[in-house]
Amino acid sequence: MTVQKVIFHIDEISKWKLLLKNVANLLQAIDIEKYNIEVLANSEAVKLYSVNEELDENIDSMKKLNNKGVSFVACNNALMAYHIKKDDLFDFINIVPVGVLELINKQSEGYAYIKP
Repeated sequence: MTVQKVIFHIDEISKWKLLLKNVANLLQAIDIEKYNIEVLANSEAVKLYSVNEELDENIDSMKKLNNKGVSFVACNNALMAYHIKKDDLFDFINIVPVGVLELINKQSEGYAYIKP
């Protein structure tokens, strides 16, 4: 069985709702067992991963998508730039050292790149 791989990239807070809708639409159209889906946030978009942000529908959407197998990843450089500590993140968020390097690595592994 071939597993399709997709990485969604977000770097603007204002695009979160659109990105999460794109991911949800993809999940409705596919057999999730045949996909690896990752959402990588860098730049200001990492702010939404902080438990100190106002909880809203985007956080609920992220949790639901994560429960369906979607991985959420934060760029450590962006976290440091916005003074966000690991303890401030939701427990389902993973951290990578450098967001752009994660994008390069995922694309070299055959991930499709999507940026709304």
